Amino acid sequence: QVQLVESGGGLVQAGGSLRLSCAASGRTSNNYVVAWFRQAPGKEREFVAAINWSGTITYYADSVKGRFTISRDNAKSTVYLQMSSLKPEDTAQYYCATRPLTIVTTTVLYDYWGQGTQVTVSS
Repeated sequence: QVQLVESGGGLVQAGGSLRLSCAASGRTSNNYVVAWFRQAPGKEREFVAAINWSGTITYYADSVKGRFTISRDNAKSTVYLQMSSLKPEDTAQYYCATRPLTIVTTTVLYDYWGQGTQVTVSS
């Protein structure tokens, strides 16, 4: 079992920044991908960003490209999502998730999920 705990959400004004963290514990493998997804009320959960084990490969949704940066510190078993130039449409519950080896954007292909952290961007 792998446990994921997100933190760092909150209320911020449009144009502001937040950094989310996803801390992993338990039986993590040595080669897992971590992704961030988000879900706004009444909408489906959508892919935001992902990073491979070594941090050499990242992938972003078009809606956040150039504004969000994903990174990881494997010594701390933590992945970060730096969010800048936030917009009201970024308001959602943000989740991190893991899967082995390769980055994909499909939610059902991720094995473990955190409980989420709320991000609210006011206009």
